[in-house]
Amino acid sequence: MEYISRKIRKLSDSQTMAMNQKSRDLQDKGVDVINLSVGEPDFPTPPHVKDAARKALDDNFTFYSPVGGYPDLKQAISRKFLSENGLNYGPANIMASNGAKHSLANAIMVLVDDGDEVIVPSPYWVTYVELVKLAGGTNVIVKSKIEDDFKMSPRDLEEAITPKTRVLLLCSPNNPTGTVYTKEELAGFAEILSRHPGIFVISDEIYEHINFSGKHESIASFKEIHDRVIVINGVSKAYAMTGWRLGYLAGPEWVVKACSKLQGQFTSGPSSISQKASVAALTGGNSFPVEMMKAFLRRRDLVFELAGSIDGMKVSRPGGAFYLFPDISSYCGLSIDGTVIRDDNDFCMFLLEQAHVAAVPGTAFGAPNHIRISFATSDDRLTEAFKRMDKVLKRLK
Repeated sequence: MEYISRKIRKLSDSQTMAMNQKSRDLQDKGVDVINLSVGEPDFPTPPHVKDAARKALDDNFTFYSPVGGYPDLKQAISRKFLSENGLNYGPANIMASNGAKHSLANAIMVLVDDGDEVIVPSPYWVTYVELVKLAGGTNVIVKSKIEDDFKMSPRDLEEAITPKTRVLLLCSPNNPTGTVYTKEELAGFAEILSRHPGIFVISDEIYEHINFSGKHESIASFKEIHDRVIVINGVSKAYAMTGWRLGYLAGPEWVVKACSKLQGQFTSGPSSISQKASVAALTGGNSFPVEMMKAFLRRRDLVFELAGSIDGMKVSRPGGAFYLFPDISSYCGLSIDGTVIRDDNDFCMFLLEQAHVAAVPGTAFGAPNHIRISFATSDDRLTEAFKRMDKVLKRLK
């Protein structure tokens, strides 16, 4: 007899992970797949970070770590917030987890009760709505359009607020669209939230250092709501450390204590070696993130031009992260050899099977008839991918 709890049955599988696995399955069969589905930098972890990990091993940091992270890591994170963001978070306001996703899960589970509403601007990262479901909350989706650069307006936010609203989930730079909110736009949100003292903000800022629009702005910088903001960040994107699984959050001390209580039961402390490596990443200067950002900016311009040259593919220029989020609705209803492209799911399967290019359906991000394309790969592979796409899409009638 098999029995799966209701809370797990109502969760959806991650479509980003599913498409990545389909790509790997084809690659295992010898097919040259260009995988543009995965959201991670294609750069190796910086040498000084790997050296710190080796030293940690030699120094026998191989035992259980404190639930919320070593003191030196918390101090490094605290200094990072002060120097880069002008935010004053002491060690008591910070905790480390097994990746930014884990930090996000902790915050949602701590703040959201059964029946609470969580405002989620769409397009959104696939995991947001699933974690809200798991916490027993209700997702209130605020849709946006490509014509508006996929941005939620202050008016949109105000109209979504009800007496049941508990959390606003914000992501800038955004996954999957690359949208970046300006300080003025964030100020509009802060003004509205200042009039609703029962609403908290979970601000996902994991793509902070992949920002083509200038200085990163955090909604936590607004004093009127600072004590109701939980900032999510980590080392995975900025320092090419996705596999190290080290994220962190910062916020009110009572939130950190509650998250530590939860994490203490689920996983205990994050990897001791990853923590020591992360200290080196956070204290080693920003030359690596800056150089990586320059590469992503060049690739952004490349894919924006390549996608824009494909007839029927509608694109907006991302301001950050490493994703393009085209509208592919013009292809829906077209067919080839009797196979009809009904939606973005069919479109992505068509690309994978016919062009051997992997992308993720926009439906996974709350935006049907769009696709997410990661440009976290080499210029040559990106050029080849769009060449393949253009060739097969011309066959649709």
